[in-house]
Amino acid sequence: MKPNKTKVVERKYLFPFIVITSLFALWGFANDITNPMVAAFKTVMEISNAKASLVQFAFYGGYATMAIPAALFVQKFSYKKGILLGLALYATGALLFWPAAQFQAFGFFLVSLYILTFGLAFLETTANPFILSLGAEETATRRLNLSQAFNPMGSLLGMFVASRIVLAALESDKRNAAGELIFPMLDEATKAAIRTNDLMIIRNPYVILGLVVIVMFVVILLTKMPQTGHANEIHPYHSFKRLIKNKIYREGVVAQVFYVAAQIMCWTFIIQYADNLGIDKATAQMYNIVAMGIFLGSRFISTLLMKYVNARKLLMLFAIGGICTISGAILIEGMAGLYCLVATSAFMSLMFPTIYGIALNGIGQDATLGAAGLVMAIVGGALMPPLQGSIIDMGQIGNMPAVNVSFVLPLISFVVITVYGYRSYKFHEKHSVS
Repeated sequence: MKPNKTKVVERKYLFPFIVITSLFALWGFANDITNPMVAAFKTVMEISNAKASLVQFAFYGGYATMAIPAALFVQKFSYKKGILLGLALYATGALLFWPAAQFQAFGFFLVSLYILTFGLAFLETTANPFILSLGAEETATRRLNLSQAFNPMGSLLGMFVASRIVLAALESDKRNAAGELIFPMLDEATKAAIRTNDLMIIRNPYVILGLVVIVMFVVILLTKMPQTGHANEIHPYHSFKRLIKNKIYREGVVAQVFYVAAQIMCWTFIIQYADNLGIDKATAQMYNIVAMGIFLGSRFISTLLMKYVNARKLLMLFAIGGICTISGAILIEGMAGLYCLVATSAFMSLMFPTIYGIALNGIGQDATLGAAGLVMAIVGGALMPPLQGSIIDMGQIGNMPAVNVSFVLPLISFVVITVYGYRSYKFHEKHSVS
């Protein structure tokens, strides 16, 4: 197959492309400093895995709540105004961690995360289709994969901060010589002092993040953005009718729900998987960092491969790879299973932007509302982690650790993505020939 020689980013769009691409790293940081907080809150607040997973429910539930309003806002106004409102909400949610820590209320933290992800919903609903629109349609999926490659850079930084600055400093996660947590054995007065200290440690990165987001707000405000034609003259009802009738888009939303669920489960519960092997949280988070490094490297490799292999076919092949590695994580107990779980990130790397690009391919002025549907699909990250947490809380299922069995949920997700890759590839081949 001959490589596609069309420029991924034209010179006239280069600066706005760079500025908007920087936002991908910004929400990657928020995603992956938050995932380990499930384990942190479980210990410091002394709650179950299922209740701690409400962190993910609040975080990803914000996407589902705000995606459609974000799309309608962008249709009425512009991409730039949508991004600015998203950054304002993002900063507000992050800064609310300060009073949340003062009140020591788990529910307050959940509300803060919920508002923060209102902002992320605006950013993703706006930035993704904006990147797709900055150039030729035949290079749109590659362009989005390139921008999305910077998302795991922010994720890596978020993971590093979570591991070395937050988790490693938590007094509630200290263990005795036998590897047992000391915190549950302490008296209530000592626990209260440790809880106050640890919640401040959790709070600080979010407050700093809020200040960084304010700086980005000013940068975007002062940057001139090209008008690439958001669909402000299209009635949302007509867009919705066309999108519902579009099989590839409709199935793409379903595939995206399952992909985001798989990603969040694999990255959130790697700590619990490692904990079952006697590994402390800070060390376990280092395995998450390795997984993200693999994810990042694979994202660049897969973007290059798309010059030679159809994106739909590549999606199917990578999903099959994910089935193989996650099966190893389920069936193999010990460090080999953990290595399989880490390796799964290599195959997840291209999935989000590729499903996104395939689903939105050729839908023209319906792209803004279409993007909202795909951002709403991020609700998969809210729905499945609490279910996985409930499975993990069972401790043992038959002869297998419940944490191993719980990864059947990501396995099901990869099967759904494989089917979508296959069906979209066959559809593309049929209509390309005809």
